[in-house]
Amino acid sequence: MIAFVRGPVAAIGLDSAVVEVGGIGLQVYCDPGTLAGLRPGQEARIATSMVVREDSLTLYGFADDDAKNLFELLQTASGVGPKLAQAALAVLSPDQLRQAVATEDLAVLVKVPGIGKKGAQRIVLELKDKIGAPSRTVTGRPLQAQEAWRDQVQAGLVGLGWSARDAEDAVTAVSPLAADNPNPSVPDLLRAALRVLSKA
Repeated sequence: MIAFVRGPVAAIGLDSAVVEVGGIGLQVYCDPGTLAGLRPGQEARIATSMVVREDSLTLYGFADDDAKNLFELLQTASGVGPKLAQAALAVLSPDQLRQAVATEDLAVLVKVPGIGKKGAQRIVLELKDKIGAPSRTVTGRPLQAQEAWRDQVQAGLVGLGWSARDAEDAVTAVSPLAADNPNPSVPDLLRAALRVLSKA
């Protein structure tokens, strides 16, 4: 299996990047937050998980090994494939996901596109004893309060004329900037989201 790839970034697409390794371009499917940290021509190290199917070999990429390990664990739950697992990590940080499962917070889990109430209940039931505690201390405030900046930034982008879809994608792309900050600055995140949209 390929645990990670390292090399210059040859190209960046909407949902993947091409990394040159030994003269070969490897396409790695990444969430928006991981893609936002890459720059064409610059060397990058991307933690990867290979998904093998009868007709394909697909590499999924992550900013760090923690996200990769959680991606693989999520797929052990019934009904969760690689695309849904990647979507979960695009919307929630690894620690937010661990906290949601540990506290059985279904309202947080159903924010992930493709996960309904029954799917969220199944993930909690099957992974609660496996997923572990958050690796960093998470503030005691409700997770919904921590995520309030998302609605504010998205509303700001829509108010500036961007479509709801573009605004949502930009908010997802900048979410890693707020993951470790219990009181993220909405103006700073709005500026970061605008930079993401200007490059699109």
